[in-house]
Amino acid sequence: MSTESFRPRPNTAPTTPWRKLRFYGRMWLDLQVWTVFRDLQRRLPAYRGEVLDVGCGQSPYRFLLDKATTTYTGIDIFEAERFDYANPEIVPFDGEHIPFPDGHFDAVICTEVLEHASNYQQLVDEIHRVMKDGAEAIVTVPWSARFHYVPYDFFRYTPSSLTSMFQGFAAADISARGTDLSVIGSKLVVVWFRNAFPTRRRRIAWAPLWIIASPIFILAILIARLCTQYDVGSSDDPLGYTIVATK
Repeated sequence: MSTESFRPRPNTAPTTPWRKLRFYGRMWLDLQVWTVFRDLQRRLPAYRGEVLDVGCGQSPYRFLLDKATTTYTGIDIFEAERFDYANPEIVPFDGEHIPFPDGHFDAVICTEVLEHASNYQQLVDEIHRVMKDGAEAIVTVPWSARFHYVPYDFFRYTPSSLTSMFQGFAAADISARGTDLSVIGSKLVVVWFRNAFPTRRRRIAWAPLWIIASPIFILAILIARLCTQYDVGSSDDPLGYTIVATK
């Protein structure tokens, strides 16, 4: 079994000046997270009523909801603290059975969670169950992502499999996030950070070389962001997929 030497950093909401700097700085560097945020930013401000965030972690996108017109509920697995997520406001659950009655929520958020669900169809069906008729769910999954939160990373989903998974919904729109050029930029980010800030002693001697190479890294990121913004490249090999499903 592989061990995880470069675990993803928890994403936290921009609620303080330091967290704002960290949050929006990450949006510039982490193309995977940026594309998730971009899709949520387009839809969450319009949500109303009871909103459920499945696998919410630190609830990083809660701030996009209108506090005056929404009631937020976040749920995450009992073992979330093992993965550096400590959120006292969440409702714990077993990862398969959502502890709320049928037709309870007006909207559901579920970002980068389904790849960690060993029984993913059960969780999708549970999301469907707790939604009101006409409610919307926005779900994101990675496509090009390293093995993370080891060993609880089980799947990568194609549009074909996602269509099957969400067939119980009245409608499900599946869209790619980024292109193959976005993926190249994203991989460069991981390679640079893993080597410029090494976690293993044998890599420390090489760290200065990666720091010297920073201008090349920055240029690559700028190009990748432009390609992502304007959909340059092939969407057949994207960073991930966003599903907007209506019950």
